[in-house]
Amino acid sequence: MVLLGLGLEALAQPLSAYTNFQNQFYVWDNGYIRKIEYLVPLKTAIGRSAIGYIDNSRSFKIYHNGGSVKINDGFTNAIYATDNLIGYKNTNALFVWENGKITQLSGMVGDFKIGDSVVLFFDGIQSQYEAYYKGAIYPIESFLGGVSSDYVFAVDTSQSITISNTQSIESGQLPAAKASDNIVAYVNYASQFRIFYHGEVIDQEPYLVQSFDLGRNTVAYVDINAQFRVFHDGKTRLLDDFTPETYAVGDDLVAFIGSDNYFKIFYNDSVYTMGYFQPEFSVGDHVVAFEDGSGYFKVFYKGAVYTLESYYPDEYVVAYNSVAYVNRANVLRQFCEGDIFDVTNAGISQWRLDYDVVQYRFGQNLYKVFYKGRTY
Repeated sequence: MVLLGLGLEALAQPLSAYTNFQNQFYVWDNGYIRKIEYLVPLKTAIGRSAIGYIDNSRSFKIYHNGGSVKINDGFTNAIYATDNLIGYKNTNALFVWENGKITQLSGMVGDFKIGDSVVLFFDGIQSQYEAYYKGAIYPIESFLGGVSSDYVFAVDTSQSITISNTQSIESGQLPAAKASDNIVAYVNYASQFRIFYHGEVIDQEPYLVQSFDLGRNTVAYVDINAQFRVFHDGKTRLLDDFTPETYAVGDDLVAFIGSDNYFKIFYNDSVYTMGYFQPEFSVGDHVVAFEDGSGYFKVFYKGAVYTLESYYPDEYVVAYNSVAYVNRANVLRQFCEGDIFDVTNAGISQWRLDYDVVQYRFGQNLYKVFYKGRTY
């Protein structure tokens, strides 16, 4: 069988889907396996709360809460899945599904970005940028700034990027607009920096910022005076009087190497100093994985630091509340929500981490799913 994807939501059921050796399509839903199609889907997009797919007859369907519902016959040509939303295109029209409700966003859409609960898109009919949030559509701007429109939606923020102090909006190395989770940040036609948050447009800075990144409830940016600031949960504070060397934003957190060369993490209105070193680090939603000054592999998670190994692995994956990697003893390990699991020490041909779900394969056909300490 071929496993197609995984997902989970902290407050909802995790999902997985695969096609077995008989080409039958199954969904793994919170430990239960359901056969939902007798033939392999043509396209599949798996989120944390729903799965969108085009079946073998080209009908577009959405699986949610234990069953599939047909949306249309043969019109859908693209599907996008996030934590809470399923976005899809019928020719040039963009639609979004949320908890069983379908909303048409634009009959002629241009560029767009779908976050966990927000969609930023350009409506070609109205010739303006708009945002979808919790069932409503809000006007944003008639034009967003930037050297080139190619950069406006150029960055996928499903996992945060690291921004160095050599990158800038003016140089075209960063987009002028980003959407992630429940928040949008952008530079408008007048070079003003604005944030769309909880259905409101906030005039954050009257002048062009130098760079920015964002995650749930959080936007970090370097302002016109090269000062490093963070907008978090409606409040703005100064993190550094000077531009940091690098920074990246997750959910309610910002990891950065400050101008004083200390590695620091802002989390829920507090700044934690990790030490005087300039590490490699990776941000994924709620976790920050990094190499400390002694070469140890550590994780910052919700205000606490955990040691995973006495060395820094060459490869690892971060996502949501988790970090997964294969250690030197050939054990597939997972850090998740403060716990460390040895998933398997068997020889595996491949593995992956989606949200907090680990999937791994034995040989050609046997797949297993590991979730919250239990193997399925």
